[in-house]
Amino acid sequence: MAEADERTALVGWLDLQRQILRWKCKGLSDEDARRSVIPTSPDMTMAGLVSHMRWTEHIWLEVVFLGGDKKENPAFDESSTNADWHTDGRPLAELLAEYEAQCARSNEIVAAAGLDDLGRHPDFHDGSANLRWILIHLVEETGRHAGHADIVRELLDGTKGYF
Repeated sequence: MAEADERTALVGWLDLQRQILRWKCKGLSDEDARRSVIPTSPDMTMAGLVSHMRWTEHIWLEVVFLGGDKKENPAFDESSTNADWHTDGRPLAELLAEYEAQCARSNEIVAAAGLDDLGRHPDFHDGSANLRWILIHLVEETGRHAGHADIVRELLDGTKGYF
């Protein structure tokens, strides 16, 4: 990937961070995936991280970039704080499958657009960001939360490691 073109590099780094997040969930029970280990951040569970990242991909590529309806995304539910982190006890495998499907949808959107294409959602400050900026932001946010997953997993059962 060191000699990849810009699009390949951006999507490649994003895919790597996505894989790390999924890898950190490998072998976790549903109970552990929902267990909070950070007292000041009770929503930061492995299941919550996966759910949040699924909806983050949705926000940036389907809502901001394509101009889609934000109402289906729980992050915009003003009646509940951190609603996109809430999993309502759903199995981790289900959440991971939804994240995987969202990532595939995101990659389809990216493949069909140019890096200089602009977002189409008028309601957001960053609504006119170009696809390049959105991808860089997703690499940053996914990487940051993959780091959180490192810590949460280690606190859950002592599992550590990059891969």
